[in-house]
Amino acid sequence: MIDANKIKEEVLSEIKNVTNAKILYDIRVKYLGKKGIISELLASLGKLSIEEKKLQGPIINTLKQEVTKLFDEKNKEIELNILNEKLKNEKIDISLPSTKIPLGSPNILEKLIEEVEELLMTLGYDVVDGPEIEEDKYNFEMLNIPKGHPARDAQDTFYIKDEEILLRSQTSPVQVRTMLENKGENPIRMICPGKTYRRDDDDATHSHQFMQIEGLLVDKDISLSDLKGTIDVIVKKLFGEDIITRFRPSYYQFTEPSVEVDISCFNCKGNGCHICKHTGWITVAGAGVVHPNVLRMGGYDPKIWSGFAFGFGAERLAMLKYGIDDLRVFYNTDLRELKTFDRKESD
Repeated sequence: MIDANKIKEEVLSEIKNVTNAKILYDIRVKYLGKKGIISELLASLGKLSIEEKKLQGPIINTLKQEVTKLFDEKNKEIELNILNEKLKNEKIDISLPSTKIPLGSPNILEKLIEEVEELLMTLGYDVVDGPEIEEDKYNFEMLNIPKGHPARDAQDTFYIKDEEILLRSQTSPVQVRTMLENKGENPIRMICPGKTYRRDDDDATHSHQFMQIEGLLVDKDISLSDLKGTIDVIVKKLFGEDIITRFRPSYYQFTEPSVEVDISCFNCKGNGCHICKHTGWITVAGAGVVHPNVLRMGGYDPKIWSGFAFGFGAERLAMLKYGIDDLRVFYNTDLRELKTFDRKESD
């Protein structure tokens, strides 16, 4: 007959004062390893009769479970003692400054465009997108700029194929496409920010790629005063409630009348400084009442419908707002520069 209690007491005696995990493991192998004492007892069951197996089997299995539990508990005890010893001897100075990991930041242009988008969406405008590779008819002809018109030369367009396919030189084609989709039946309130391309030098103030923010409203009985009210809301949001807007006569092929939009200098309050070139005013946009020809080509009857359009240069707005003198900053990835603009935003 197997004396299970004796074996259990032997195990307890051997592991009682053990403080080393390696020694505990060696003792465990002695009893529970493949050739251990308890494993040998289990193996010997095969030589016994059925009656003896029924008698000895449960005793040995119970012994194995109890001894396994003893080793597991002792192992947890050793691990806990080791941890407590480490906590006792090792100290962490929580007053030391942590390692600062620089984080990314939204692109300055994206932040500004989203600000304008959110504002105009509260006024009922939709944000509409369109292709950057465009057809000549949408980029020029349907905007009242026929072939041979000198305005085409002024825009220095990137043509891709036979002067019929091009990189859009403005986001106005999106306005044309939107009018055609509405088939002259519904009012339109839309904004179309996006990339545009023109042949230009890459320097501190020019780039062959730049962002435009254009807006279009088509409805009945729309006048220049509606345009000025909309522009007022936008510039006050971007530069402050004390900003004043003024319109100066200008000329664009797709609007009539056309205006240049100036704002009172937010830096000198109209007294004259280097930002406004000592005039007290800063030009920020071009705008006007949609030309009847553009309405007609877009499917709208100019005797019934009217509208206004405006276009901001996103880089120019951001340069003014954040005091940037080199537009190449917008496309850099220097986190030190981004910190500067995050700080200005919080101020």
